[in-house]
Amino acid sequence: MRLWFHLGMYLSDFDYTLPKELIASHPMQPRDQSRLMFIRRATGEVSHHLFAELPELLRPTDLMVFNNTKVFPARLLGHRLGLASQNYPADKTPSATIEVLLLKALGDDIWEVLVKPGRKMRVGERVRFGSRLECEVMDRGELGSRRVKFFYHGSFDDLIDTLGHVPLPPYIDRPDQARDRTEYQTIFARKRGAVAAPTAGLHFTPAILRRLRNRGVETCEITLHVGLGTFQPVHADQVEDHQMEAEYFEIAADVAQVIHAARAQNRRVVGVGTTAARTLETSAGRHRGTVQAETGETRLFIYPGFRFSCLDGLLTNFHLPRSTLLMLVCAFAGREAILAAYQQAIDARYRFYSYGDCMLIM
Repeated sequence: MRLWFHLGMYLSDFDYTLPKELIASHPMQPRDQSRLMFIRRATGEVSHHLFAELPELLRPTDLMVFNNTKVFPARLLGHRLGLASQNYPADKTPSATIEVLLLKALGDDIWEVLVKPGRKMRVGERVRFGSRLECEVMDRGELGSRRVKFFYHGSFDDLIDTLGHVPLPPYIDRPDQARDRTEYQTIFARKRGAVAAPTAGLHFTPAILRRLRNRGVETCEITLHVGLGTFQPVHADQVEDHQMEAEYFEIAADVAQVIHAARAQNRRVVGVGTTAARTLETSAGRHRGTVQAETGETRLFIYPGFRFSCLDGLLTNFHLPRSTLLMLVCAFAGREAILAAYQQAIDARYRFYSYGDCMLIM
């Protein structure tokens, strides 16, 4: 057994083996019929439920915090045109296919993107998407990232909505479909800007929300635009050496007041997803344990040893091995308990990852 706090934590400490057939390629229909594993932090006791039973697993005084970010079709498929300096004609026949994933708007039609395959994309090269949208590579970043400038006719957002594809995670081994535009979106998605869904929220239906509120469970919404920071693989062998990429978040003044009131009244605060958890803990960590109204970026990396200041409960899906998301869940409930629960889920044939089942940790 490794002495984590003296020798550090290793990526291999967060590994497990998942049969490929347990990776969900489509969500459960209806959404609230997905399975839910309930873990009690104090005892490690595990019980098995349907998500439809969630309201009865919570106290009437609980506060649930949702992430209202909205996924946009951020994956563009285009063709290389060559260097802009070559003055190619408008009717030039495009060459190799290039995939461009929009990550973050930097202003003046400039975006941070991931390019695949990226090795051959040089500074100054252009890519064409359809007939009214092109981009030019301005400079190169790490791990396939680029800074590009877009050139287009019409509304940029409308063009992206028309030409873009839903950025399904690579472990969903199929092309995106029209139905993914609604299925890979929470019912409370309002603020456009995410390149991946906050997947714990995908299980909710209007009926579940009504039942929660009828029971007395209060709800509120924060925003974290899911980007590279959430799904970037960990490349460092030693966990502490990993650096998170920045992601934008917002906490409105009225929401901060709701959370503050819940804490003052000793009511439980339940984060819906790891993104809500990171947003709450980012703010609480900056303000001596109190969530404040603010906008900004977070690079918070939560792994075992982290001391939570705000969160009392967490609803979350089952995450990839060796991922920062799994590390966060292990930090909240204990590595051994979570890996044991994952093995139970595998044995019970739970469905894993973005379109899969979930766990509630209280």
